[in-house]
Amino acid sequence: MSIDRETFEITSEDELTELSVPDQVLGFLVAHEDRAFEAREIATRTELDEGTVSTALTRLKSRGLVEHKATYWAATTDDDRLQSYSGYGRATALFNEQLGRESKDNWKEHAPEEPHPSLEDAE
Repeated sequence: MSIDRETFEITSEDELTELSVPDQVLGFLVAHEDRAFEAREIATRTELDEGTVSTALTRLKSRGLVEHKATYWAATTDDDRLQSYSGYGRATALFNEQLGRESKDNWKEHAPEEPHPSLEDAE
């Protein structure tokens, strides 16, 4: 993945250090904690190789960081386990530094009352 020259110039080396594939996959799943995804979709949405994503998911499952059912994967709901994973802390710190700290209360304040149309299709 490439970045523009301005980002290259103004971003510190620490910020440019890429997250590992498991960190990226777990970060994606945690960011979408209300959903479960197939490995293929995770790969597409994170712009990673599907085989690499599948390997990362298997390793994350062995650490109890993701849950697997049929062809779907989701982040664990065990917040203590997530907090103890060093990659999760690194990813969270990097995202907070780049994008600002997220406030769930602010997000909920602006969230629509009705469900997203895609959820209605699933019923």
